[in-house]
Amino acid sequence: MSPSRDTGFPRADAEHDFLRARRRQVLSRLAKWLRGEPDDVNIMLPFSEVVDALGYQGERRIGARVIRLDSIVGSVDRGRDFDRRFRPTSARVRERWERLALATRRGEHIPPIEVYRVGELHFIIDGHHRVSVAHALGLSTIEAQVTDVRTKLDPSGIRFRGDLIVKDYRRLFLERVPLTGQARAAVLVSDPWDYAKLGEHVEAWGFRLMQDEGAFLDRARVAQRWHDEEFVPVVDMLRQADLIGDRTEAEAYLWVAGERYRLIRTHRWDDEVIEAVRTRGR
Repeated sequence: MSPSRDTGFPRADAEHDFLRARRRQVLSRLAKWLRGEPDDVNIMLPFSEVVDALGYQGERRIGARVIRLDSIVGSVDRGRDFDRRFRPTSARVRERWERLALATRRGEHIPPIEVYRVGELHFIIDGHHRVSVAHALGLSTIEAQVTDVRTKLDPSGIRFRGDLIVKDYRRLFLERVPLTGQARAAVLVSDPWDYAKLGEHVEAWGFRLMQDEGAFLDRARVAQRWHDEEFVPVVDMLRQADLIGDRTEAEAYLWVAGERYRLIRTHRWDDEVIEAVRTRGR
């Protein structure tokens, strides 16, 4: 964003700053509609939904930091007054907004904002107007009091509200199938519902395993054995048979496992199964 204009009349400049920010918000909303983009493109991420999707583990206050404005993606409770880029969505916030813009232009002390940090993302607890003004004035950083929040899942990959659905289903999947290390990183799908189907599949595999061995295995042990004894060998077979394509390994595994049972009614894996899927299931 280019720096705001300075006419030498701070009060008039602050008024122009607000009108310019509102105009940009309206134009952005119009452009989104013309491009047919989803509704969540310009909506702030709600902190509570993000933490629920990722799984809250704990928090600690780490104090004053200088953070990048573009790392602030959401809010604890004020999402309706500003869009994703903290442009005002109505004239409701104008009086306070212009007062802060005027103080900033005059070089007055502005208290730091307060934020939660989740990974590399920040969510405003207090200071929405200050962030909006900083964006409008072309700044790139802002002072903040930061509380770091730890979650079960890595928040990387979250851009829009719709991304939270995938994270939420993945968190539930990993509670049912508690993979760790490389195994955890390897099992990924893009359709959130596939996590539910894969979780059921692994639990059924684990039940058959316990029946065969006549012993109880906890979820962690079932998850590890499924990955080592089922997932990895089958993915190797699929890769050799050129059946992965543009899917993730887990998506290819889930698809072929379903086709295997539909076509030849078996839970085994061998060359006959792969050939049947190749010739009749594609």
